[in-house]
Amino acid sequence: MIDDNKIQWLQENYPFFSSVRYGNKKEYKEYLGIIINSDAVITSMYDFEAIKSPEARKKFIELGEQWWWESNRLIPINLFLGSQISNYKNCILNMNSKDVDVLWGPETSLANIIQKRIKRRSVQLVRKID
Repeated sequence: MIDDNKIQWLQENYPFFSSVRYGNKKEYKEYLGIIINSDAVITSMYDFEAIKSPEARKKFIELGEQWWWESNRLIPINLFLGSQISNYKNCILNMNSKDVDVLWGPETSLANIIQKRIKRRSVQLVRKID
């Protein structure tokens, strides 16, 4: 568990990071990383703790900053960066969404991109004069 000062520091310096709690109420684990996609069934995220080497962690943070500042933040990081982030595919966690609580941080979803457009029709009433 991360203390409040560390959470505030992470949110200020790395706004693209999220923290999630996964599991039932009795047994759960907290993960820190970047959420790839969250829908009604599965939540996927890059687990920062699973990245072992300091160089790889530094590169991951740089990629996170690139995604955060250069995209509209609706597109998941793996779609925005493509092959640049493919080295971290072994750090992806896929979790059952009903057991996931996002504690803090952004949560991206493909459902936000695929919103149905509503066509507006204008109806003009004309008064008929006899």
